[in-house]
Formats: sequence, structure tokens, C-alpha cells
Amino acid sequence: MRTPFSRLLRLSVALLAGAVLAPGVYAQDYKIESFDSAAPAELAPAIRETLSNAAVRVIGPQGPLCEIWFRTAVPARASAQQTLGVAYGQFEEGTLFGAVRFLRETRDFRKQLVKPGVFTLRYALNPVDGDHMGVSPIRDFLLLLPATEDVNPASFTRDDTIKLSKKAIGVNHPSVWSITSGEGEHAKLPEVIHLEEEDAWVLFYRISVQPAGGAAAPLTLGLIVVGHAPEA
Repeated sequence: MRTPFSRLLRLSVALLAGAVLAPGVYAQDYKIESFDSAAPAELAPAIRETLSNAAVRVIGPQGPLCEIWFRTAVPARASAQQTLGVAYGQFEEGTLFGAVRFLRETRDFRKQLVKPGVFTLRYALNPVDGDHMGVSPIRDFLLLLPATEDVNPASFTRDDTIKLSKKAIGVNHPSVWSITSGEGEHAKLPEVIHLEEEDAWVLFYRISVQPAGGAAAPLTLGLIVVGHAPEA
């Protein structure tokens, strides 16, 4: 017959085991897989032709989250513009960076709902105004655009980029995905790293950049794939 002491001992052991296992059980860990595949057929042929077959899949606690294809070479200015808060001043707003397929519902950097589907990714800067202060110390973002309407790889104007991005998620605001600096040492690329203070997961990926009139060169890009602005 179990005594009160034995029952208490068993309960203590169970609680201790739960405390030890909790981080592994409940941690929202993410990882990536690199794979080789042509970009999604939902994209326009002219867009698909610019994308590399070297893709990356982000996998979370609920399974695969998204798959990303970057351009074989992202066009850039001959020299980067030095602007406060801008990490990638060599790129023009509206530049096509790549494409993404979301495999399940998720939230962008502003916690806006993004449904499964295929989208293009174009570069834009966070405006310097009262409505956007504190969103991110870095103003660089990639915006989602609907694959059905983004059919030309040429750069868009800023206004057209924002207008189409609003259509991607059906609200009166573009779907924004924050870019962080890719500087620093990386054990391997691509890789996904958790930023504890921001509680965000960043995909670090090496892209090829084609400056105007120059030779292509590698650049490490950091893209927040899971995480939100502090005030979102």
C-alpha cells in the first residue's frame, strides 16, 4: 500500500522531471533545411528565371513554415548610400530580392496575418515619421507582394511596391519582414539564430549582389522570419 510519503515522493519526482523536460518540450525552436528546387510555378516565368534553385526551408515546432528562393544576383547601386538606420544602402527601393512560399498561416513583423501562398519579396525602407517610430532600429525591410500581380523582375517604384504589398494580405498596410545586419561571424550559412532579447528567429543567408558596372560579390543578409516589432 502506498503511504502518503511515497505518493509525495512520486509527485516530487514527476514535477522535477517536468521542470527538466519543459525547455525541450515547450521551446519554440526553429531550424532550416537547404534544398535544390526550381521556384514555384505560381510565379511569373520572368520572375522564376531570376531565382536561384538553391532554396531554404524554415521548419518550426508545428512543421515547415516557409520556403524561400533568392535571386541569382540582386542588382545594386555602384556604391552604398550612407543613411542613418539603413543597413543595406546599396539597394534601390522596389528591388526584387526573391520569392517565398508560406506553407501555413503566420504573422509578419507587424503581427499581420499572412495566409499560405506564394509571394515575391521586394526591398523597401521604413518611413521616417511618427507613425513608424520604434518599429525597428534598422529601416530595411522586405515586403510581400502577390505572385499573381508581380510579374516583372524590373525594380518598382516605392509607391507601387507598397500598393501591391497591401494586396498581398488584404489590409491597408504592406506586409513587412524586417532585415537585420548580416555582419559578424557565422558558423555556417545558411543558418537560423534565435535573438533572445527580441525573441526573434533570424535567417542568415548569403546572397549574390550585382553592383552597377561592377562584378558580383557575396553579401550576408539577415531576415527575421519569426518575430514582431516591440509595439506590434
